[in-house]
Amino acid sequence: MPRPRSLTPAAIAHAALTVLDREGTAGLSMRTVAAQLDMSTMALYKYVTGREQLERLVVALVLDPVEADVPLAACWADRVTLLVMRLRDAASAHPHAIPLLLAHRHTATKSLRWMESMLVALTDAGFTGRERVVAQRTLVNYLIGAVQAEYLASLAAAGTEAMAALPADTFPHLASTARAAQDVLPADEFRQGLAIVLNGLTTILRS
Repeated sequence: MPRPRSLTPAAIAHAALTVLDREGTAGLSMRTVAAQLDMSTMALYKYVTGREQLERLVVALVLDPVEADVPLAACWADRVTLLVMRLRDAASAHPHAIPLLLAHRHTATKSLRWMESMLVALTDAGFTGRERVVAQRTLVNYLIGAVQAEYLASLAAAGTEAMAALPADTFPHLASTARAAQDVLPADEFRQGLAIVLNGLTTILRS
């Protein structure tokens, strides 16, 4: 395969993300990215050291649109909501990248800045020490879990329809809940779930 005249980190990152979106994490390799770039695997090694560097390039690209600056005059919950929604938008666009976002959260500058802004908001709310650790992790766990559920078990998918059709005499609550779920939009589901998490954190602060 011909070698490109010029191969930038950005070009490699875009190629790797294309492979990831198409084939998932199992399909991301030096070989598949090299093929996407129309070059040999050995030639790609002249630009990157291996899969781990590919993953880091992908993470940086996925997180590139995520801004960490938030209005400091806003209340802590509004700041947290803004930060979480920004990261949700980025992760939802590339759900296969979620495991990589977690694995390389400490290497991406955008990730570190996002976490710092989140911790500033939580600190301003009154969280410190272990409570701040748990609060931050709870928010991230909700974010990642919700995005994965939206991708793998969407309320608009066939599973919800199948549960809605279950016999009411055997599964009355499951069937009725599934029927109601068919009218819930993903964005509404996410925002309402986030509000529940924030309300829980607020209760902890007041206790």
